[in-house]
Amino acid sequence: MSLHFFELEKLPDVLNDDDMLLLWLSLFKAETEEELAKINAMGVPVMKEAINAYQKITVSPEFKEIERMRSDARHNEASALRNAENQGILKGIETGRKAGRETEKIETARNALAKGISVEIIQEITGLDIETIKKLKEKGKA
Repeated sequence: MSLHFFELEKLPDVLNDDDMLLLWLSLFKAETEEELAKINAMGVPVMKEAINAYQKITVSPEFKEIERMRSDARHNEASALRNAENQGILKGIETGRKAGRETEKIETARNALAKGISVEIIQEITGLDIETIKKLKEKGKA
C-alpha cells in the first residue's frame, strides 16, 4: 500500500486524453461547469461517466438541501464570530471608560486633598471609598 499526494494547483493546464491520472486529478480540481465541459469534450468514456454521475448527484433535491444547510451553517458561524468580535470590542471600550473614570476620580481626590478638603466630602464628591482616599492622603504626605 502506498499513499500519494498531488498538488492540484500545480497541475498543467493542457490535458492529454492518454494520461488518465492527469484527467482524474483535473476532474477533482474542476470548480466550474466550463472546466467539466472541457474534460467531457475530450471524449474519454470513463470521464464522461464520472461527470454524468457527478451531475446526477448534484441535481438531486437531497444534495441541494445538504448544500443549502452547509451554506447556512457557514453563514451563521461567520455571523456569530462577527457578533462575538463586536461584543468584545464594546466590552473593551466600556472597560477603558470605567478605568478612565476611576483615574479621573482619583485625580480629583488628590487635588481635593491637596486643597485640604476633608475625606468625607471627597468621598461624597467622587464616590470613592474612604479607605482609598485615606491611602491617597498617606501617599501625598510621603
